[in-house]
Amino acid sequence: MHAQPRFAAYPFALGVASGDPDEGGFVLWTRIASVGSDAAFLAQEDFTVDWVVAEDEQLRQVVRRGTAIASADWAHSVHVEVDGLAADRSYWYQFRCGGEASATGRTRTLPAPGARTSRLRLALASCQHYEHGYFAAYRHMLSDDLDLVLHVGDYIYEGSWGPQVRRHESPDGADTLAGYRNRHACYKSDDDLQRAHAAYPWLVTWDDHEVSNDYAGSVSRYGETPSAFVQRRTSAYRAYYEHMPLRARHRPGAGGMSLYRRAQFGDLATFNILDDRQYRSAHACAEQGEKVADCPQRWSRAQTMLGDTQQRWLEDGLTSSATRWKVIAQQTLIAPFVSRKNDGREVVWTDGWDGYAGARAHLLDFIAERRVPDVVTLGGDVHAFYATDLKTDFDDPDSPVVATEFVGTSLSTQGDDYAAIARDLPLNPHVRHFENRWRGYLRCEITPKLWRSDLRIVDDVTDVRSDARTLLSLHVESGRAGVQA
Repeated sequence: MHAQPRFAAYPFALGVASGDPDEGGFVLWTRIASVGSDAAFLAQEDFTVDWVVAEDEQLRQVVRRGTAIASADWAHSVHVEVDGLAADRSYWYQFRCGGEASATGRTRTLPAPGARTSRLRLALASCQHYEHGYFAAYRHMLSDDLDLVLHVGDYIYEGSWGPQVRRHESPDGADTLAGYRNRHACYKSDDDLQRAHAAYPWLVTWDDHEVSNDYAGSVSRYGETPSAFVQRRTSAYRAYYEHMPLRARHRPGAGGMSLYRRAQFGDLATFNILDDRQYRSAHACAEQGEKVADCPQRWSRAQTMLGDTQQRWLEDGLTSSATRWKVIAQQTLIAPFVSRKNDGREVVWTDGWDGYAGARAHLLDFIAERRVPDVVTLGGDVHAFYATDLKTDFDDPDSPVVATEFVGTSLSTQGDDYAAIARDLPLNPHVRHFENRWRGYLRCEITPKLWRSDLRIVDDVTDVRSDARTLLSLHVESGRAGVQA
C-alpha cells in the first residue's frame, strides 16, 4: 500500500523536468521534496504520484495519464517514460500528490528519424557553481524559442571555492549519498533553473564535479583509496540519476551507470552524447601534476578517454548516421592547448584531451579516414568560449580541418586568468576564438546548410536580474569544416 499523505510543506518544491525525448515521447521527472529539508526529511515510505500529459497548457486535451511510485529508496524521485505520442509536437504535463499539484511543464517530441527538418535551436550549458553567482542565463533561455537544452556537465559542485555570492545548503562538501542528494536539491531550488527545466526537454551528461574534481574512472585526484572512491562515486551517480530526467535504462548499479546515448532530429542532426569520466584511464604522468611538459604516456594507445566499448559505439554512430550534422556532445575542450611557463617550457593540462592525446588523434584520424562530413563537437568544463578547427595534425598549418569545435563558457563558475590564456593563443593557431571573461551559454541554430553559434553572455552573474546579450556569432557551413565569423 502506497501512502497519500497531506504534506506540511509544498512537495514539488524542486520543480519538474522532461528529458531524453525521441519521436514518440520523453521522460518526465519530479521529486517529492521541500525546500530547506535534508535528504531524509520524509518518512521511509513510498508515495503514489499521479501524472498527466496534454496537448494544451490548460491540460484539458489529455492524451496520457497514469500513476507512478515515488520510492523512498530513490529519494522519492519519479521518472515517467511516456511513449506513443505524435512526433515533432509540443505537450504539457503535471504531477499531483497528497492533494498538491506541481507546476505545469512544457516539453516536445523529436521529428521522426529521416523526416525533413529545417531548423533546430538549442542552448548548451555547463559549469553552474551555485555559490559563484545566479543562474540568470536560464531566464534568458526562456525567450530563445529553443527545442532543447543540452547540459554537458558540472550541474552541481561537490565543494566550495572562490567567490560566495550565495551559499550552498551546507559548508561541508558532498561525499555521501545524503550529501549529494542535498546538494542537488540546493541547485534544483533555483527559480531560473526550475523554469528552464519546465520550459524545454533536456539532454544531460556529467563531468567531474557531480562526483569529485578531476577524477578519472575509479581514481580520485585527492588520494582516496580506489575502494573508498568507487563507493563515493556510486553514491554520486545514484543522486545524479535521482535528480535528472533520465530513462530507466540509465539507472545506476554497483558497476556504474551507463549514460552515453544518441538523439536523432529528423534528417538534420544526430547527437552522440558521451561520458568521458567513467571509462577514462588515470591521468597521464600524474606524478608530474596537472600541467606536464614531457609525457609520452599521453600518446599511448592504452591511454583511453572513452573506453573501448564507448569508442566503438561512437565510431559506429558517426559512420552510420543518415543526418546532415553529426554532433559529438562531450565534456571539455578537444583541441590541444599549449601553454608556456615562465621558464619557457611548453606544457599541457592532463585532465583534458591533452592528457589523452593518442585518443584524440585516433578520433580525428577516424573522422578523416572515413570522410565523415559535417562533424561538430560541443563541450564545456573550461569556463570559457572556444571555437576551434580540429585537424589530424595540429603542428601543420596546411593540415585539413576535419571537424569544428564549439565550447561554451560556464553558466556561473568563475573563469581562469584571461591574460595568461590570451598570451598563449599564438601557440595555438587552430583556436579561432577564445573568451573567458563572461559567464553565459552557447545558443546554436542548426539548418541543413548552416550551423550558427551565438555566444550569449550575462552582464553581471552576481545580479539575479542581470540582462544578457550576444557577444559574437560564429558559423560553420555544411560541407566545409571550420569556424567562420
